Amino acid sequence: MASTSLLPSPDEVCYTRHSFSTASTCGVYSHAGPSDSDVSIKLKKRRISFCPSSLSNWLLGEREIPLPILEFSDYFIEPCLEELATREFEDPGYLSRVQNFTVGRFGYGFVKFLGETDVRGLDLNEIVKFARHELVVYGDESLKPSVGQGLNKAAEVTLVLQIGSLDEGRLDDIVTRLRRSTERQGASFISFNSTKRAWKFLVQHFSRFGLSEDDEEDIVMDDPPTVQDPAMEIVGEISDDDEEPRVNPVGPDLSHSLPAHLGLDPAKMNEMRMLMFPNDEEELEYINEIPPGKSSLSKDYARSSFQNSAQRMTHKVSPPVARRTPLPLLEYKPCTADSSSPGAILLMQQNKDMPLKAARVEGFKLDTTRETPLTGHYSGNIVDAGLFMGRSFRVGWGPNGVLVHSGAPVGSKDSRRVLSSVIHIEKVAIDKAVRDESNKVRKELVELAFDSTLNFHESLNHKTKEVEVGSFKLKLQNLVCDRLTLSGVCRNYIDIVERQLEVSGLSSSAKVILMHQVMVWELIKVLFSERENNGQSKSVGADNEEDVMEDIKDGSPEVDPEALPLIRRAEFSYWLQECVCHRVQAEISSISESSYLEHLFLLLTGRQLDAAVELAASKGDVRLACLISQAGGSLVNRSDISRQLDLWRTNGLDFSFIEKDRVRILELLAGNIGGALRDIGIDWKRFLGLLMWYQLPPDSSLPIIFQTYKQLLNNGRAPYPVPVYIDEGVAGESVTQTKEERFDFSYYLMLLHCNQDNEFGLLKRMFSTLSSTNDPLDYHMIWHQRALLKAVGAFSANDLYVLDMGLVSQLLSLGQCHWAIYVVLHMPYQEDYPFLQATVIREILFQYCETWSSEKSQQQFIEKLGVPLAWLHEAMAVYFNYHGDILKSLEHFLQCSNWPKAHSIFVTSVAHSLFLSAKHSEIWRLASLMEEHKSEIENWDLGAGIYISFYSRKSALLEDDDSLNGSDSLESKNAACKNFLDQLNESLAVWAGRLPLEARVAYSKMAEEISSLLLSDLSEDPMRDLQLGCFRNVCSAPVPEDVRASHLQDAVALYTCYLSELAS
Repeated sequence: MASTSLLPSPDEVCYTRHSFSTASTCGVYSHAGPSDSDVSIKLKKRRISFCPSSLSNWLLGEREIPLPILEFSDYFIEPCLEELATREFEDPGYLSRVQNFTVGRFGYGFVKFLGETDVRGLDLNEIVKFARHELVVYGDESLKPSVGQGLNKAAEVTLVLQIGSLDEGRLDDIVTRLRRSTERQGASFISFNSTKRAWKFLVQHFSRFGLSEDDEEDIVMDDPPTVQDPAMEIVGEISDDDEEPRVNPVGPDLSHSLPAHLGLDPAKMNEMRMLMFPNDEEELEYINEIPPGKSSLSKDYARSSFQNSAQRMTHKVSPPVARRTPLPLLEYKPCTADSSSPGAILLMQQNKDMPLKAARVEGFKLDTTRETPLTGHYSGNIVDAGLFMGRSFRVGWGPNGVLVHSGAPVGSKDSRRVLSSVIHIEKVAIDKAVRDESNKVRKELVELAFDSTLNFHESLNHKTKEVEVGSFKLKLQNLVCDRLTLSGVCRNYIDIVERQLEVSGLSSSAKVILMHQVMVWELIKVLFSERENNGQSKSVGADNEEDVMEDIKDGSPEVDPEALPLIRRAEFSYWLQECVCHRVQAEISSISESSYLEHLFLLLTGRQLDAAVELAASKGDVRLACLISQAGGSLVNRSDISRQLDLWRTNGLDFSFIEKDRVRILELLAGNIGGALRDIGIDWKRFLGLLMWYQLPPDSSLPIIFQTYKQLLNNGRAPYPVPVYIDEGVAGESVTQTKEERFDFSYYLMLLHCNQDNEFGLLKRMFSTLSSTNDPLDYHMIWHQRALLKAVGAFSANDLYVLDMGLVSQLLSLGQCHWAIYVVLHMPYQEDYPFLQATVIREILFQYCETWSSEKSQQQFIEKLGVPLAWLHEAMAVYFNYHGDILKSLEHFLQCSNWPKAHSIFVTSVAHSLFLSAKHSEIWRLASLMEEHKSEIENWDLGAGIYISFYSRKSALLEDDDSLNGSDSLESKNAACKNFLDQLNESLAVWAGRLPLEARVAYSKMAEEISSLLLSDLSEDPMRDLQLGCFRNVCSAPVPEDVRASHLQDAVALYTCYLSELAS
């Protein structure tokens, strides 16, 4: 028994209880009693003091308490660990029924689990995660218990939101958005406290709850909190004298820093920065302040120095501002007439009208000469523009695979150090398929790979579907083909590929890929074509493959429908022999002539029975030759050989006296391919052949063969059907995937053939380029294969747009815009995206206008496809406008009926030039074309209508109108001229700065001509008041000052004459 001196006094007991109930965090504590080492209690590696009532029981027998685990300093629980331990001693089993258990994080929020909660042994470090505006409980789904168990139960969540100032209207909007976000996540909205910025809602079970990125943008968020939120004051401060002073995890000066925006702890990041970059100016200051006795950066001093630094930096940090929508990093200022520089790139400001002011800004500096202790080299990602600009920064893609970026590719092994201030312009090799061994683009390869195949595709039958795009119609196309004509279609594709093989200078890998394409087209013909009723073959095959193949080649008159599966099997067998023939010959050439049994076995793996029989007979091995001649035939022969081998083993025959390769051949002839291939590696196609030729019954259909191989593959007993470039060893450095990641396209075709429900889940992987070629950007042949298989009904899928867009990219990189549009028109139509094809076609027309408009054949082909002519003219109008050919741009805007844009260009750029060049007929033609649609044009009367009015008024003034007397004629002319001159002045006011100087000169000349014609008729009218009225109108015209002064002199002279007449 312990002495009574070991127990604390009653006053100390009360103090201890109080400290337990008001503790804000749970960590390592010691009770400040008479002696710090009197009692040592181990509870989950924590030292905790207890009240005397339970301490005596504990001293009698030590037992471990399954407390929850919480080690993060900025997290808290209620009740805290000490209180949980105390109540567990007082009331055993309390930890299994804690009422309203609460977990929280300072500045982020807390969650209260309603009712009784079993907290025994919970690792809260892994289970509960608070982040900016979100809470995740059981982020690892594999650890999540069923609903109602553990912490996966009903709870009340409170999240602290960082929102700027709130007025009444904005508060209502935020509450509405929060309520909508809550309901969308399956929770129940409770309230939003605008004072504490606390969003409270109820959940029934847990996954992730909080604001999505879109919600955060809708509700403009401020930076993370600078101090502990009042809503978190559910626990008090620890009054233990022995506890280290705890640093506020989010200091007031660091809450607006980059780490806080990234959801990191700014204090910890700053500590890491101090340790990793001591040469920075701020770090040097408090390194120099280290007392002599504390030369090392201990944790205690790092925290205290950080607090001192925070106090020094308080006056430097600007006040917090609300986070705004990200702005573009750069803005291009084009060249102007009064600018001496060709253009400038300026940083974008919030207010462009404010003058730029140079200021020194101290940012996060890096000493590139110093190695970082973590990576061993300079870390370039710290100055990445994307890190600072967020979603407003993006990689820029240009035409023909041009990529503009800053930095280095992810995972790059380049040792050069790069900064985000350096802009890199690179080009992706989209046209690798048409390059030869010296990496040069070959014209004949372009013609064969793209032009020939697409021309043949166009020659096939198509059905069209008209879709309305606004006021236009677009003709979408779809390939039509049946299985009776499939064989001929495949034969034409094979001819095109074989012509590519004849091109000189091809690399070895390109030849392998092209030969594989030939075999793929042959396999499509084998698996999916059908025979006509008259017996003419669209596909061939037989039970005894060699014999029936000869019969079919000779032209058998009729074929029993029940034999069609066996015929297809025979043709597939023949295809498989052709595929593996080169592998067999290559391995035979590498062995010595004395190993004739090994030679025989290799011939059998390629089903070369005739050569194997001849070889065995030439070596005098007649019995083996007889057995080989019957290989793959009757099951009786197989069972006899198998039974003989079993008898030998049963009778204890010593197989060491028989050649190992002979036993291997006998095992193969017996149908035991596993025993025959023991200790031998073989490619997947030969394994499939051995399975079909020697193990399965000779009448097995292809679906059974493929499903058997698939089952063996899933069990790990068959080689993987790797793509041909891996199988042949020509993958190259660009292919890094393992063999299990994707299969060969031929194997996908086999799976597609044996699928009876037309629901093929591997379509997207099947039609990946890497299933048939080592170029991940080469879609030119797989697109045709997809189209043909879909046309014959092998599958149905309308979401493989990556194939279409991949081929479009290839064609555009080669300047084949017309074929790119042809491919787009074959993209499947979906009701969800009705304008997809139209959008892509217009983008092609606009971006590649220079290419297709410069080749008349391409433009004619695009028009033949039914693309609206207005789209072509609009693209050319924008193109010519960009390059400064304004007159051509105007013509095309008129052709595409874009009357407002045509009118704007005519008034601001074209009309005055034509007028000053005296091309009046051209002005009249252009203006007359637009006049028919003046109701669609804003300010028509003050734009092109000015020129129509001018020519009409001029023509009227030049005519002699005898039907009117002199006074009436001058009065009507004066009124008409006044209207025209007022129209000129109003036009100048409306167009203002958009009219160049030359346009104002043209206006002046029109005013001068009309004024001169009006004043030329003054002598015909004796009425002085009317004559002075004409001068008054002329002086208001937009004419040069010298002309106006001349008119004023004439008016003064007339008025003087008028006064003289009155005086007389």
